[in-house]
Order: sequence, then structure tokens, then C-alpha cells
Amino acid sequence: MNNETPLPSGLYVVATPIGNLDDITLRALTVLRSVDLIAAEDTRHTRQLLHHFSISKPLYALHDHNEMLKKDKIIEKIKEGRAIALVSDAGTPLISDPGFTLVRALQEQHLPVFTIPGPSALTAALSIAGMPCAQFVFEGFLPAKAGAREARLQQLKGEIRTQVFYASVHRVQDDVNAIAAVYGEMRSMVLLRELTKRHETVVFGTVAEVQHYLAKDEHALKGEFVLVVAGDSAVHEDVNAETERLLKILLPVVPLKQAVAIVSEILGVAKNPVYEMALLIKG
Repeated sequence: MNNETPLPSGLYVVATPIGNLDDITLRALTVLRSVDLIAAEDTRHTRQLLHHFSISKPLYALHDHNEMLKKDKIIEKIKEGRAIALVSDAGTPLISDPGFTLVRALQEQHLPVFTIPGPSALTAALSIAGMPCAQFVFEGFLPAKAGAREARLQQLKGEIRTQVFYASVHRVQDDVNAIAAVYGEMRSMVLLRELTKRHETVVFGTVAEVQHYLAKDEHALKGEFVLVVAGDSAVHEDVNAETERLLKILLPVVPLKQAVAIVSEILGVAKNPVYEMALLIKG
């Protein structure tokens, strides 16, 4: 594909960087230079990206609030033989971003849709979180209202697979606090902030430790966040007779939390299952 060879008509779903602009793929650049039009979640944001790579293309706003109304215009242009790119503000479109309604409509009309894969905060987070990811559950953003958020977490509490959530800077503390209230403070969690950017931060620990990180420093509450939480099976799979034996030795002589920390360190297991067993032993 190049500027001399027009692209086949259709929609090109193009992944763009989530932070570091060097993460854009060569194929994505080729497509963005070759399409007739770019449908963008935020045209101002996309214009900056295009300017960085010296690309000049007409932009068409397509976001959550207008997708239902504007999809027909894009479909019409594709039927006329146009090649159109779909981009979100960052990462892969449709992954907690607009585009589903448009892509579904195109598929139903048997019009071509092409994937131009690349960066995604979801896969980037899982690749370095150190959590089992052969199977996982992606929840996107939790509900904004407290009651709905708690209800959703109650539904997920017993989920055995690793769980992944996106969180905005304005709600990350509320989300982590809600996870603590429903899952318990000792559930294993990884917080990832500003992935691929200058201030990328990865915090491994328990939900309580992530809460402490967010509370101790105002600079921690800046940027975009991904939360990776251990599934229920991962929480319990390492609890065994050796865990019970060590706890029965330690609990009579040291505080419960200290005993849990010691056993977790010795056996190399998550603190949450050790904590739950300690509570059972204490009666």
C-alpha cells in the first residue's frame, strides 16, 4: 500500500499509540497516508498525531454521542468506493472506544472492514502485570455511580480469571476503594499508570497497597490507569496444608497481619488466600 496505489474501499480500523508515538506501526502510517478520510473520536487529538507524521487528511468526527447519527454517512462513502480509516484517541478502536455501531452496520451490509492492529492498553498492561493471562476478563470502565459499581463488582467477585479494568484519573481511587470493599483488601492487584509514557508506573501488591500508593502522593493521581486484579481461583490455588501449618505456628505469637506477611513471603504466594485461612484458624 502506498500513495500511488489507492486502497480498496472499506473501513480500516487503525490502532494508534497509547502514549509513545514510536509505537505506531508502519502499516498504520501507510494506511493513514492512503485513505480518503479519517473518522476520529476527537479530531483535535488526531490532527496532532497526523501533524507529527506529516500526514494531511480530511477528518470526520465520530464519537459516542454522534456515532448512531453519522454512521450512515460513512457507509454511504464506502459504497461510493472510498477508503476510510477509523481511529480513537489512543490504542485500538472499539476497545472501550467508539466504533462498534459502525463496524456492526458495515458487517451486516457485507461491506469490507479491515483491521490494522497495533497498540492497546489492555494487552500492554497484561504483558507486564505478572498475572495469569491465558484467560482473562476485560471489563473496561466500571460504572460511575457507586451503587452500580458495587453491584457489578459483586457479580465479578467469584470470577476465576484475571480481571482487567480501565480507570480514569477522576475515578481511580473510587474504583480501587470499591474493589477493596467487595473483594477484600488482600486481593492481589497491579496498578499500571501512563503506560508507554515518560512517567510510566507499575505498582504490584495487594488492593490495600494500591490504595496506599494512590493516597500517599498527589502525583500518583495523574494520567490514565489500568487495574489488573487476581481472579478468585488464583487467590485460592496456593492455599495448602503448608500454609495452614505455618499459620498455626505463627498466629499464637505474632499479630495476624504480620503472620500473613511472613507466610506469604516464605511460600511465595498471594497474601489474600493466606489472610482468609488465617481468619478461619483464628475462628
